[in-house]
Amino acid sequence: MDVYHDVNNGTVWDFDVNGNGGAGGLRNILSGDTDHLKYAAAYFPRIYTGVDYNYAMPGDQTTNNDASIVITGVADVNTLADLKSKNNAQYFQAKNAITNIQMLLPASPAIVGIYAAVDNARGVWKAPANVNIENAIAPEYLITNQEQEGLNVDTVAGKSVNVIRKFEGRGPAIVWGARTLAGNDNEWRYISVRRYFNMVEESTKNATEQFVFEPNDINTWVRVKSMINNYLTQQWKSGALMGASTKEAFFVHVGLGETMTEQDIFEGRMIVEIGLAVVRPAEFIILRFMHKMLAES
Repeated sequence: MDVYHDVNNGTVWDFDVNGNGGAGGLRNILSGDTDHLKYAAAYFPRIYTGVDYNYAMPGDQTTNNDASIVITGVADVNTLADLKSKNNAQYFQAKNAITNIQMLLPASPAIVGIYAAVDNARGVWKAPANVNIENAIAPEYLITNQEQEGLNVDTVAGKSVNVIRKFEGRGPAIVWGARTLAGNDNEWRYISVRRYFNMVEESTKNATEQFVFEPNDINTWVRVKSMINNYLTQQWKSGALMGASTKEAFFVHVGLGETMTEQDIFEGRMIVEIGLAVVRPAEFIILRFMHKMLAES
């Protein structure tokens, strides 16, 4: 399954890769320009997990009820409950077999959990990738480096598909991609960049609501600018913004002749412009080697 995840509002859709012609089919289904595609990401493939099945008869609120499991091919036995009363040893063999069934799940629940875990441990600015999926056994398909190239980079429309891969010695199912569906766009290529801007936009919007109906003058502008500067300074100290100083990391502009005209003030608009130098993930590690001759100092 490909998972189409809206990074703006958290909505997730699953696509049947085989039914829709693989990654090409997924890319054909999804339409829109960069302004739409930058808010979503896709993940492939589905994952075999050790999550236990919860089973129940329709209308029965009791999960894992032995009466819910139908047994065929055994005389005088219709359900798992019947088997327990007839042959206790076979009953526990059947229960063990059910427990060991690998549940194939779409990537969406795991990815949403990883987003939350990375946000909590590092911050929204950290790419939710290079993380092993807990309770995973293996991806549905084992993707090679060559196969991932065609998924990660779409030279036509830029609709990147993030891959879940198995690496020996590291983990059975690692999220190995951090691109939005606007994979060819330099500004909005990465999930962490788009989500970080979402967070800052919402945070500053909510924080500045206290200034609604305040006088639209220099005193209010200074207070607004100071508040946002303090917030972004903390973000810079946390590692979310690039630059050796706050001047290199961000700017906040507000004021008459700077972001507003007299007409804006007459019409009750206070306009704030914020620029951010957001850190971006090191998606490719490139190593260069050369011989150092003994004569060289």
